[in-house]
Amino acid sequence: MAKAIKVDPLGQETLVKTNDNLLSGLLKNELNINDECNGRGMCSTCHVYIKDGMASLSPINRREQRTLGLITTCQVNSRLACQARVLGEGVIIELPAGMYVSQFDDLETLIGRRAEQNILHPISGKVLVEEGKLITRSMITQLQDTKAKASEYLANTHEA
Repeated sequence: MAKAIKVDPLGQETLVKTNDNLLSGLLKNELNINDECNGRGMCSTCHVYIKDGMASLSPINRREQRTLGLITTCQVNSRLACQARVLGEGVIIELPAGMYVSQFDDLETLIGRRAEQNILHPISGKVLVEEGKLITRSMITQLQDTKAKASEYLANTHEA
């Protein structure tokens, strides 16, 4: 049986099959969320905040706890959407503000523009470029290095 989850502040609702993870419902709605580690709980790109209904989700496992510990924007109501299975009704989630650097195909095209929203590190969730700040060539070099290191890290976790 499917359970309804609500995404704030968008006001969207989606259905998730009982015992499926939150990520499946978010991806169905093509929301600004990634799954860099393919749902293994090793990155932070599916980090969400649970505004209500934490008791309607599966408990946090060790892997999720370790990954949440790396996220600089982690709060007591943080979960990884790939690890949180929906068990009951009443779940309301909020997506962190910003886009992960791994979501940009061509970083060079950003030079000279202002960041439309925060650009986030794909592992730690740390803000690399703040919303409204001018994106310079040196920032792009740092972002490319970050993207490459994150890709290498995630490739290594896929093999493990």
